[in-house]
Order: sequence, then C-alpha cells, then structure tokens
Amino acid sequence: MADDSALPADVSVPDEIERSVLIKASAEKVFAIVREPGWFINDGEYREHTITRTGPVTRVVDPVHGSFQLALEAHEPPHKIGFRWLGGGLGEISDAPHNTVTFIIDPAGSASRNLVRLTVRERGFARIDVDESLRRRNYEENSRGWEQQLEVARALAEGGPRQEADGEG
Repeated sequence: MADDSALPADVSVPDEIERSVLIKASAEKVFAIVREPGWFINDGEYREHTITRTGPVTRVVDPVHGSFQLALEAHEPPHKIGFRWLGGGLGEISDAPHNTVTFIIDPAGSASRNLVRLTVRERGFARIDVDESLRRRNYEENSRGWEQQLEVARALAEGGPRQEADGEG
C-alpha cells in the first residue's frame, strides 16, 4: 500500500494538512475531547499529559514526546477550536514561526444529532524557516499522525477510553 503522506522529492512541502473522520457521537462529546490542549500528542493511543498555563501559553508535557507550547486561537463550542503550536523541537512559541491546528466539528447526514465529521487542519509548514528536509519530515510525520489522532478521537467519543480489563478473561 502506498504511503499517501510521503511527498515526491521534487515537490515543495505544502502549507496545510487536512484530514477528516466520521464519528458516531454528539458534537458536544467530540468537542469535549478536542478542546484539551495537546490531546493529539501521542502515538495513536490517548494518554494523560501534564498541562500548565502561563498567561496565554499552555505547556503540555507528554511522557514520551516531551514538552510543547500551545496558545488558544479559536474557541467556538461545540463546533470549532484552534491552537497555535510549535512542534518539532524548534524553540519557544514566542520566538519562532508556528503552525496552527484547527478542529472543526460538523453534523454529518441529514437528521442525525449523533453523527459528526471531525476535520483537522494544520497550517504553517511553509512559514517555518528551517531546512527543507526538516520541514518535509515534520509535514510527513504530522500527515500520518493526524490519521492516527483522528482515530483516537473517534474511539474516545464512541466508546470512551479502553479499560485494562477489556479483552481479558
């Protein structure tokens, strides 16, 4: 199977990644998941983070991936939330170009209150003034990562976090 996130070597890194997933849950339930700063920092399995706020900046510490800085950009419950974030170990959010990550929750289908489409848009790859190979690596890793993270959001919204006892016995 081809890796859709890998860019041909002769193609410039796009500025934006967009991915979507259908979720059998209410917009409010999905919003409760995606409003948590840094919920998407993981390896395809939700885990708790240490979250601290200093003024407008939120620091999220993941036990595996380290520390990330985020700032709220948009907050329109239960349909939209956006964060400015600095990933890829490029320094402090206040002194470096950054990406924005926006989550949009739209009704799916004609009359279903409990079926939504969660879309993520990450923008800003073209602004990051670093080596093209680093920009490309960040884009490709994030492109694959968003598919995993949307599945995490879907699983949490549709069934809640998996319990240790699930599948045992």
